[in-house]
Amino acid sequence: MSTIRPDDEFTEFVAHRSTALLRTAYLLCGGDRAAAEDLLQDVLERVYAKHRRVRGGLEPYVRAALANASANRWRARSRRVSEAPLEHAGEQRVGGHEREVLERDQVAKALGSLPSRMRAVLVLRFFDDLSEADTAAALGVSPGTVKSQTARGVARLRELLAEPAHEKTRG
Repeated sequence: MSTIRPDDEFTEFVAHRSTALLRTAYLLCGGDRAAAEDLLQDVLERVYAKHRRVRGGLEPYVRAALANASANRWRARSRRVSEAPLEHAGEQRVGGHEREVLERDQVAKALGSLPSRMRAVLVLRFFDDLSEADTAAALGVSPGTVKSQTARGVARLRELLAEPAHEKTRG
């Protein structure tokens, strides 16, 4: 008869769920993979120290910790002097698989421009497929807040992702 030690359970959890958690972190970080890896690593380190005391499921706890750590990260970054982004001379036209990659990148960048709480709501609702109630519980807000942040966030993403009229006519 073998018994699974708590450390083994945590190791197994990380082995099986780290890819999905990294995707969540990536979206919470606005498409910055390096920042997402750092965020996930920091959260997993903090959760490891107290994983035996976590009530309920470990995954919802880690997702909530990711959302909260991401919000804290963006608050800290907003206090620093920001870097000037390299502006591209022109947008490249692409098709096929490359177009899908470009669209995903645009969505990640648009998510990155949203306020951290709104971004967390959209990521948990649509990319992690959590219910309004589960999202509210993970973020420690009311379901009404989740609904209003979802509506505002989706509307803002539509604005950010809409092609300007002159872009549609160019070929």
